[in-house]
Amino acid sequence: MLKSVGYAAKAADKPLDTFQFERREVTPNDVQIEILYCGVCHSDLHQARDEWHNTIFPIVPGHEIVGKVTKVGDKVSKYKVGQTVGVGCMVDSCRTCSSCEEGLEQYCENGFVPTYNGEEKHIDGVTYGGYSDNIVVHEDFVLKVSDKLDLAGVAPLLCAGITTYSPLRHWGVGEGHKVGIVGLGGLGHMGVKLASAMGAKVVLFTTSPGKVEDAKRLGADEVVISKNEDEMKAHTNSFDFILNTVAAPHDLDAYMTLLKRDGSMTLVGVPAEPHPSPQIMNLIFKRRSLAGSLIGGIAETQEMLDFCAKHNITSDVEMIDMDYINEAYERMLKSDVKYRFVIDMASLKKGKDAA
Repeated sequence: MLKSVGYAAKAADKPLDTFQFERREVTPNDVQIEILYCGVCHSDLHQARDEWHNTIFPIVPGHEIVGKVTKVGDKVSKYKVGQTVGVGCMVDSCRTCSSCEEGLEQYCENGFVPTYNGEEKHIDGVTYGGYSDNIVVHEDFVLKVSDKLDLAGVAPLLCAGITTYSPLRHWGVGEGHKVGIVGLGGLGHMGVKLASAMGAKVVLFTTSPGKVEDAKRLGADEVVISKNEDEMKAHTNSFDFILNTVAAPHDLDAYMTLLKRDGSMTLVGVPAEPHPSPQIMNLIFKRRSLAGSLIGGIAETQEMLDFCAKHNITSDVEMIDMDYINEAYERMLKSDVKYRFVIDMASLKKGKDAA
């Protein structure tokens, strides 16, 4: 077994703290990775505090992982020792259902294996995530990362990046399209960068006037304060696509009326409580669509990483030490981060050495 150390929540009401555990040894198709950086996703907080009521404690969160390959199995053909790689939200799937066969492992009909809080198929127990010094993953769920980019800024691409890239690609966003991005947080700021790089005219919707200049810096052509009725009405029936990243329950009709005939709005935020039900008339009379989207498959995630390398896109991050994670969670609840915390895993080693 591979000795590992990380940070874990031992119970929903306990802060994350040092946790020693074991991972499986490298099997013939596995890649062992030394974790350099791990992004902090809001999902990590939900799981650590059992807000989705499915957490298996102790839990080691983290599914935005960038690191270096330190060991490979005998049958591994895609990676070699020393290579820079990433691991996202999944570490396995059934491989046999129709979704998996189409490269859509995130929709695996038998349930994909999440990077943490999932079933570890090789040994009894659960999967542990990236708030740790290493990880062992089947080569098919490891991703190539360009060394040309800031690696700390790459880490959030493994969740925030693909969560926004996948719907933009699926709904064919490109040159000549008018695209709205609702919310300017960890997801929203990536949506702005990616949609802009795809050639779309990008309009950012926010409730905060203080975010206008930053949104334009990130690539928004225009910013609308969603509380301003006149600003909203000026865009009625004009959008090809709207990507809604807000996780809090809110009035969806305010945005549905902004779509053109045949326009679509896709939700990627998961609210703790349901959104108010939208007016069906807003859908029917303009043949508009309301949809959802979940991360992306492995092939599409690699495509996203390659796209970001080509266009020099990374997440805007604030680097933290591992022992700052509990404070980071509290700040994340207040949206007090621009726009993603990333843990420098070298700090975990320093803490371990000091102890």
